[in-house]
Amino acid sequence: MPFATCDGIATRYEVTGSGPPLLLLSPGGFNATVENWSSFGIYERLRLVERLAERFTCVAFDRRESGRSGGRVEQIGWPDYAAQARGLLDHLGIERAHVMGGCIGCSCAVALAVGSPERVESLVLYSPAGGPRYRITQHARFAEHLAFVGERGLGGVVALARESEQTFAQDPRVGPWAPVIRSDPAFAERYAAGEAARYRATVDGMRRTLFDRDTVPGAEPEELLALGVRALVVPGRDASHATSAARYLEECLDGSEYWDVPPEEQTEATAPARVLAFLEQ
Repeated sequence: MPFATCDGIATRYEVTGSGPPLLLLSPGGFNATVENWSSFGIYERLRLVERLAERFTCVAFDRRESGRSGGRVEQIGWPDYAAQARGLLDHLGIERAHVMGGCIGCSCAVALAVGSPERVESLVLYSPAGGPRYRITQHARFAEHLAFVGERGLGGVVALARESEQTFAQDPRVGPWAPVIRSDPAFAERYAAGEAARYRATVDGMRRTLFDRDTVPGAEPEELLALGVRALVVPGRDASHATSAARYLEECLDGSEYWDVPPEEQTEATAPARVLAFLEQ
């Protein structure tokens, strides 16, 4: 797959299909890769991208600090994820695109729409991550990682990340930069040499600002209410994708469409057809 430099970060991406552009913001938390659209959770059985690529030019990418994309140690916020997505559109010469997010990719998609509404034709928000259990889980992961840093230092994080293929969700000790540590020796060296106290402050700031509410994290409700971009919201129903999170987006995005079908009834036959019907309006 090719790479582009987006917001100063090496970004692995893939373009499939033909037709109007559709930017895909991957599911998978802190391991949001191109492959997740066909191998992660509900997306494995829905085969969404395979069907969407029959009528749209689908652009998928590894989000920063995921897969084979690069990263930076900094207090990452939702606008930073949006900046990477916008940079990829710039690289490909796409002025305006439909945007679909899955899982936590929904928060990234909304951040892009709020920050650059002129670049977003419509939004598909599929199984948005959110809800009180989701926030609690994320905070606990960051706390476990910081406890490990306190015990073993940043060099200990590098050693653990290199000897394991576990993600931040599977083993929080490896932290949110584990994929970059594994793929970029120079980054790993800089990471290990970092000042632990400053690092802890950075990571704690990320925890507080990324996951600051018991619904969909990211854009403020006032920003959503004023957005004015067509949206389709598709609910999840588990501890990380609370149905209340999807309903929150429906309420805040004026005129949005809500596909009121629980995940177990979303199928390979019905889900791509519903998304296509919305995109082709």
